[in-house]
Amino acid sequence: MDSVEKLINLFKKFPTVGSRTAGRFVYYLMKLPKARVDELISAILEVKNKIKLCENCFNPFEPFDSAQGKLCLICQNPARNKNLLCVVEKETDLLSLENTKKYSGLYFILGGTIATMRPEETSQLRIEQLKKRISISNFSEIIVALNSTPEGRTTSVLVEQIIREVWQATKTEGSEPNRRITHLARGIPVGGELEYADEETLESALEGRK
Repeated sequence: MDSVEKLINLFKKFPTVGSRTAGRFVYYLMKLPKARVDELISAILEVKNKIKLCENCFNPFEPFDSAQGKLCLICQNPARNKNLLCVVEKETDLLSLENTKKYSGLYFILGGTIATMRPEETSQLRIEQLKKRISISNFSEIIVALNSTPEGRTTSVLVEQIIREVWQATKTEGSEPNRRITHLARGIPVGGELEYADEETLESALEGRK
């Protein structure tokens, strides 16, 4: 395998990138001056070395200083609603919802869906971390905001089951906490992904959740 083919195969591993697009990337890079390629390599290494995952929600963030600790700015923000949690599939879904400026709660990034992963990769789903997050928090509402794809809907069923099990296990005897699990309204088309929905559609889906 020569170096061009090797790089094409590496690009093909990127989400939504097929052989033709991967080839375009490689031949574009070949035409760039070495300084631009070095700049790209440096930027990739900088992201890899500086970006951390939030201890609570797993949102990637770059600490401004050592005082910021292990939490992203969303989780650190005292103005956020600590009783509200939104479970999303990936980082871009969080960003899409955040851009609506209509959601004031916290997040949890699950890291994928069941059906999109090979059996040996399902352990990458943050199921145990989600259980822990729910058990040590006092959420009154958890929004299951996974994508409206077959894989997303299957995973939503699992997530909802996990939430109910944790809440049942942590319920104080004799008490009936006012807790609810909601889903985004039907503003998101079946088979659609949050990442590609416009802000108005996401806003309507958030406000109409049930």
